[in-house]
Amino acid sequence: MKYIYELHKTMVERSLILVYEGEFTQEITKSVLAMAERNMDAIGESSSIKRKVFNVMVECLQNIVKHAEDSAKEEEEFEPPAGNAVFMIGQEEDKYIITSGNPVANDKVEILQEKLDHINSLDKDGLKALYKDIIKKGRETGTGKDGLSPKGGAGLGFVDMARKSGQKLHFDFEPIDDHFSFFSLKTIINRNKEEKK
Repeated sequence: MKYIYELHKTMVERSLILVYEGEFTQEITKSVLAMAERNMDAIGESSSIKRKVFNVMVECLQNIVKHAEDSAKEEEEFEPPAGNAVFMIGQEEDKYIITSGNPVANDKVEILQEKLDHINSLDKDGLKALYKDIIKKGRETGTGKDGLSPKGGAGLGFVDMARKSGQKLHFDFEPIDDHFSFFSLKTIINRNKEEKK
């Protein structure tokens, strides 16, 4: 039973207000969003910060669902890794930390890393230009907005997360086996940004 206390301690130390590990369905996604919204309402969070947190959460959750679909396709060839995705929100005095983690196929790692590095290399204007460019190319090619296009174009969701947070996206890939890696993504949203303006 000690692990329960250890888990509690970890959550307190890392200021985690919501942790979910498991399968992500539309219903679960809605519940996670509703719980986070209630928590922000309870502390009287400003509507502009709530909107940013909510937008980043939606993109994170959509990213998890997309990679779960990709992993399901890989299952036809390889045994999928044990465990599901994880989603966490931490709340500190001056910021929210939104973290997600999920298995991705190893053949997607290099593409994802290149695109996220590219997004992190851009300033505010560069992100805006990339955002418009992806929408334009999406209309021309008929590719969707989430994840990566068949040609490996950057997902609009990641660009949107970088724009909404005004921060670099923190990410990592931990090898699971020969076919999958665990993709971790962290986004930080400052709570006191408006006060500094």
